Amino acid sequence: MINIIVIPIDNRPVCYDLIRDTLSVDKNVNVLLPPIDFLGDLTHMAKIDEILLWLDNTKNIDVVVASLDTIAYGGLINSRRSNDDFHIIKNRVDKFIQIAKKHHAKVYAFSSIMRISNNNINEEEKDYWNKFGKLIFKYSKTVHRLVFDNNPILKKELELLRNKIPKHILKDYLQTRIRNFNINKYYLSLQKNNIFETLIFSLDDCSQYGLNIFEASKLEEKSNLYQNVYIKTGADEIPFILISKAYVDIVNQKRKLKFAIRYADNNSIDKISKYEDKPVCKSISDAIILSGCEVVKENENFDLILFVNNFTNEQGELVMNVFEPSSGFKIELNQINKPFFVVDILNANGADFDFVKNNKDIFSHKNFLGYSAWNTTSNSVGSALALATITYIAENKNIQSFIKVQTVRLLDDWVYQSYLRQKLRANEKNLNTETLTKEMEKFHPTIEQMLNCKLKNIEYSYPWNRFFEIRVKVGLN
Repeated sequence: MINIIVIPIDNRPVCYDLIRDTLSVDKNVNVLLPPIDFLGDLTHMAKIDEILLWLDNTKNIDVVVASLDTIAYGGLINSRRSNDDFHIIKNRVDKFIQIAKKHHAKVYAFSSIMRISNNNINEEEKDYWNKFGKLIFKYSKTVHRLVFDNNPILKKELELLRNKIPKHILKDYLQTRIRNFNINKYYLSLQKNNIFETLIFSLDDCSQYGLNIFEASKLEEKSNLYQNVYIKTGADEIPFILISKAYVDIVNQKRKLKFAIRYADNNSIDKISKYEDKPVCKSISDAIILSGCEVVKENENFDLILFVNNFTNEQGELVMNVFEPSSGFKIELNQINKPFFVVDILNANGADFDFVKNNKDIFSHKNFLGYSAWNTTSNSVGSALALATITYIAENKNIQSFIKVQTVRLLDDWVYQSYLRQKLRANEKNLNTETLTKEMEKFHPTIEQMLNCKLKNIEYSYPWNRFFEIRVKVGLN
């Protein structure tokens, strides 16, 4: 039995339930997460002391996959809101490292490079973001551009922006950035002693210029001095890449798994997805390589095939009502003799509804290893990759857990995100779980048929009290 501890970014279903259920596909893995009420959410930081005490009291730990943002700040969102000083945060991190050392656990860790959102929405930021978010974004972008181009026009723009943003707000924002950057540099210094089996710095919501991009470049320069340190676009999928890496390191030490990739549109693989800064093909290959596996061509010997339902022109964004026409991609099962899995990235924040409808037969195929259309391209790839890798390697499979993961992905990514969410947002003034349940239940017979299972005791809720995500609790026969 392998004992794997996971300390998530926060308590969202994709960060908590999905990680637990993915690792549970191997019956020889004992996966433990902190009690869910210890973790942070949209408005509350994590209970850091309780998490560290829980970790210290846990027995027989082989691996810890940890969000350092949770340990340091109380969560990903709180990393942008916290006013704690460097020394308080460093002491938390040091305590975490001491506990991991005491247990002789291998540590796979990740930390975010503080994002800069290009809007005036303060739902996940400090209060002043609702008035000055766009201006701070422009300030950040302009400062970075001046590193490469000492242009008088840019200097004038920067001065105008400084005058529009109150001094105390700009000072607070920059101090928070500098503190977080220094903490990330501290993680790098720890790697002098190989504290982490793997350390990933994540870049969330990227653009070409910005202080976050500047910081990433500086971390990348220093990361070359150490082993097993990486910069990766994304955020919520990073723990999935790390659990896949840890699982491959421990269970499949003999050789790297080889993946072949087949795209719906080969001519568009260099397009860049929403919220990312790298071409689709690069995002996907990076995730596979970071997870301890290898990308090969289809005419070479490979273990698994990844089908990618990619976009031709521009990735849709369902939350913003930006729709890309369905790809019309059809997976021909009679031509597949290898295990396969599917990532659906036609849209951000939801599935290609018609793609799933037209490929219903893949979900009950004997070689099927998973489907995901969750949020961004990197989110979908990372979560599907972990599930496929674990399901493929596991000698003692828990089929119920695998079907559970697929049930939730279909109910969430396909039904809710791509179809129902916008309908409810338009028609419902308030969040109503009864309406949500009634609408979702209409699709239960279809999913039972697709997965050859019987759903029971399905419960729906809005865990963060917003339309953006739902929690799906599944019972199965």
